[in-house]
Amino acid sequence: MTEKLISNIKSIIDLSPEEVDWIDFLWKIKSIKKGDFFLAEGEVCKHAGFIVKGLMRYYINHDGEDKTYDFAQENNFICNYESFLPKTPSTKIIQALEDCEILQISYADLQIFYKSIVQAERFGRIVIEQVFLHTLKDLSSFYTDTPEHRYDKFLKEHPGLQQRVSQYHIASYVGVKPQSLSRIRKRILHKK
Repeated sequence: MTEKLISNIKSIIDLSPEEVDWIDFLWKIKSIKKGDFFLAEGEVCKHAGFIVKGLMRYYINHDGEDKTYDFAQENNFICNYESFLPKTPSTKIIQALEDCEILQISYADLQIFYKSIVQAERFGRIVIEQVFLHTLKDLSSFYTDTPEHRYDKFLKEHPGLQQRVSQYHIASYVGVKPQSLSRIRKRILHKK
């Protein structure tokens, strides 16, 4: 089951056969049913994960309303680093939108991963840099782009997700109500 994870890591750093064995040892398989949580609000994020199969969403609960801010699917890493690193309760939620198979690693085992694999810290730095850039782009987009542009960007950045994610969650991600998303979709269709 670790083949996809190992392939992902090897796309960034070299791994010896012994280092592959460390990955097999440190990353644990976990199943998460649709609707269940990888991370609930108020919990401390105790694991980083890698999605082998399935789809998850990141969201916050703001005054009783879900605000989706990202999706993660196969071959994506999942974690709330602002809870995971300082070990503080999370204000963010990570929920399975489909039945998921993931590989996860605890904070303590991640430290062993960094010490046991020659280029692991480089790998971790590159992954965090990608997360940071993605977060900055999304934050900027939320304040500067129209909902129509954000929807168009969603389609380009997440090809195939439109069929896997409910219109409610897509509307939340775009920052509009579902009725407004329907109007945006119609306008985009008429432009083509």
